[in-house]
Amino acid sequence: MGGKDRLFSGKQLAQLIWPLAVEQLLSVLIGMVDVLMVACIGEAAVSGVSLVDSVNFLVLQVLFAMTAGGTVVCSKYIGGGKTVSAKKSGGQLLSVTTFAMLLLSLLLLFGGKPVLGLLFGTVTPEVMENAEIYMRFTVASFPFLAIYHSAASIFRAEGNTRLSMLVSLGMNLLNIAGNAICIFGLGMGVEGVAIPTLLSRAVGAAAICLFLQAPDNSLRIDSFGQCRPDGKILRQILSIGIPGSVESGLFNLGKVMLQSLVSTLGTASIAAYAVASNLATYLYLPGNALGAALMIVVGRCNGANEPAQAKRYTKLLILLNYASLLPICAVMIFGRSTWVGLYNLSSQSASFAEGLILAHSLAMIIWPVAFLLPYYFRASGKAVFSMVVAIGTMLVFRIGCAYAFVDLMGKDVLWVWYAMFIDWFFRLLVFVAAFRKMK
Repeated sequence: MGGKDRLFSGKQLAQLIWPLAVEQLLSVLIGMVDVLMVACIGEAAVSGVSLVDSVNFLVLQVLFAMTAGGTVVCSKYIGGGKTVSAKKSGGQLLSVTTFAMLLLSLLLLFGGKPVLGLLFGTVTPEVMENAEIYMRFTVASFPFLAIYHSAASIFRAEGNTRLSMLVSLGMNLLNIAGNAICIFGLGMGVEGVAIPTLLSRAVGAAAICLFLQAPDNSLRIDSFGQCRPDGKILRQILSIGIPGSVESGLFNLGKVMLQSLVSTLGTASIAAYAVASNLATYLYLPGNALGAALMIVVGRCNGANEPAQAKRYTKLLILLNYASLLPICAVMIFGRSTWVGLYNLSSQSASFAEGLILAHSLAMIIWPVAFLLPYYFRASGKAVFSMVVAIGTMLVFRIGCAYAFVDLMGKDVLWVWYAMFIDWFFRLLVFVAAFRKMK
């Protein structure tokens, strides 16, 4: 494979991928438990938390995009045998993300109330009060999240995905235990959800920093000089992070627009769309984990001047995504009545939801190529190209076709996802053509 021995053995790839997959699964399962516990406080608390989480989710997506840029740059230096530069890129990532999240945290701590009023001014006073309380604690945790995700990216770049998985597991279990104590033991309101979130993130940031500074860690940050701004390395990180942030932000804005469109189709369609979207999350888990691994692998290959290996590993991980999707989609298709039945929907909503799940599971034959190849382009310095294609196809096909199907042709909720599948197909065509041209 290429001009050198293989950079990753099968065992090394497995050790890289499985902790990422477990971490993805944990985030979904623990998120569900968290929501169920919040529901015990009351509808006003659930509503307030969900409103703030919609804002927090956007911030997190931007943070993930920035740390992905750091992962690629760090991996590239490791692949090229430039340990000093790899360590410095880790310091740059830590400093820029922590500073940005600290600034945002301060802005929202002192100006969060007007932001909530602007975005959700029509909600009841009780919901708004819960939202304000929850926001105060969660935005205070942003710097800790920046430290955790930046340090986790450094460990992933050197191939250690197991550590970030274990720290993430500890954070989430601490959060759930804190919720249980505060809500059921102390009888607290929304503060009982917010305080454990802040504390668990602070503990997670402290723990991963201790591991990062271990004497035997080849990428430990030795001095504050490594965190001092370095224009060359920062430009490399931001050249991947900024396009990724823009892409993620606009993508989520597009999802909001489609949610608005679905809301015009009636209660049954709204409920079916929400349930099907929730269940579809499980179909994306293997691909999200493999995408994170792909950025590390391609970055390492490019750093070692082995672009041919980068392409071959990309094809291999796409095939792994198909292999993992086969049983998951089969379980989702044949058990769709059971899964939808867990949500206690009306017969009409359940029928819509089952149709959506069937269509989505079958359309996943397009997804791995359409959504894993962008990781390859980002790791290869083509983040702007990936961003332009993703935004263009979303606006023209996912949103444009959906509104045409529903508003002009009078179609039902299923056609909103047909428009999404058209978007996937055109992404596939463009990315495959570009992938073949890459030398």
